[in-house]
Amino acid sequence: MSPSPPKTRASLILRLPNAADAAAWEEFAEIYGPIVYRMGLGHGMQPADAEDVVQEVLCSVAKSVPQWLERADRGKFRAWLLRISRNTAINFLTRRATRPLGAGGEDAARELAELAAADDLSRQFDLEYRREVFTRAAEQVRNLVNEPTWQAFWMTHVEGVSIADAATRIGVSVGSIYVSRSRVMARMQEFVQKAMDDP
Repeated sequence: MSPSPPKTRASLILRLPNAADAAAWEEFAEIYGPIVYRMGLGHGMQPADAEDVVQEVLCSVAKSVPQWLERADRGKFRAWLLRISRNTAINFLTRRATRPLGAGGEDAARELAELAAADDLSRQFDLEYRREVFTRAAEQVRNLVNEPTWQAFWMTHVEGVSIADAATRIGVSVGSIYVSRSRVMARMQEFVQKAMDDP
């Protein structure tokens, strides 16, 4: 069984009904915009069309998040957001059925409609979300540690370089690689924990 994806920070969601809270909307767009965009590209949309879908999703969330928060049976935020994203993409593809839709054309619209009901789309959304959380954590943590420490982590955890090879490349001891990896992982987990909690 795969681990549960990180949850969207409750404090961020609670700030979204305030349209004047630019910082909350900027953070929300930074987290979810790339996810929706990559999913659109992955289903045959042209980049400009995927960007349009991102804007439509953000507008839909802005209009309906206050009502969603008031519902006692609202469920998980990302499941609700996935529904909005899926429906927006299908509507977008359907209304543009008379013009070329990108690499897949009408085949892309058909494929997206078929995927709309599948668990695969939910898993893909969670995967993209995890990827975005990792990217944001990595950007933050990289600014907090020195370059050799970061390289020790990146080489061994992301690129799959062995501990011994990383030590040789960086010019440090094997023990230093273990310490550096541990330091970066602790900071990454700290960032994710701080950024996410249960709504």
